Amino acid sequence: MPRKTPLRKEDLHPAVCSTHLRLKILGKVPFFAGLSAPSLEAVNRLFRDVGYPPGETIYTEGQLSERLCVVATGKVKLVRYGLDGQEVVLGLLGPGELFGSLALLGAQTYPESAVAHTTACVLVITPEDFQAILLQHPGVALNVLQVVSRRLDESQERVKQLSADPAERRVAHALLKLGESLGEEREGECLLQVPVSRQDLASMTGTTPETVSRILSQFRRQGMVRSGRQWIAITDLRRLSQAAGHEAAEAEARPAAKAVTRAE
Repeated sequence: MPRKTPLRKEDLHPAVCSTHLRLKILGKVPFFAGLSAPSLEAVNRLFRDVGYPPGETIYTEGQLSERLCVVATGKVKLVRYGLDGQEVVLGLLGPGELFGSLALLGAQTYPESAVAHTTACVLVITPEDFQAILLQHPGVALNVLQVVSRRLDESQERVKQLSADPAERRVAHALLKLGESLGEEREGECLLQVPVSRQDLASMTGTTPETVSRILSQFRRQGMVRSGRQWIAITDLRRLSQAAGHEAAEAEARPAAKAVTRAE
């Protein structure tokens, strides 16, 4: 098999997003679920778009919370830094995903830093404009409460995993989570269209790049993944789900697609 990556090359320009794309992306945002087309168009007019090249910081942990953001194109990485300067990756976000915060949602400062992982176009709204949306559309306020509650649950689950789960389970869970949020169906597989290094996986799972390499080699020997140059394919989703600690019933309920991730 040729040693080449099956990943689609992303050659995005951090230019202004088209109105059609903006409406399509905002329609995917949980906050705005259920809005009519005219209402969504009105919401769109309150957002501005900003382009970022790879590696550029969008905001920094500890800054005042004054922007709510939506990924329109590209990928965004959420990170925190330890006292020793070590980067901890909290998540990799794709189109349609929310990040950032506003004081009116209960956060006075950003709890993490956001960095453009690839070239990205980001939709941004100010506290004043978002408050106007909440006043005009009470349903959006209810959606906000649901999303915030779900994120709190996910944060608590992450803390539990990092403190109690073995490294193998954490790595398996991270691969599945990335596949679910950033996967792209291609020839019977789910391709993760984002560069993810072993260092990224290590910081996401509270371990080391060497441990991640060992675990990925173990998964290969067990037939759960296959790999090529700079990419990894999950070939047995059910077994990887079990390795992540998911119940068997949950594993069987998942689509029988294969997930593919890229690793450097």
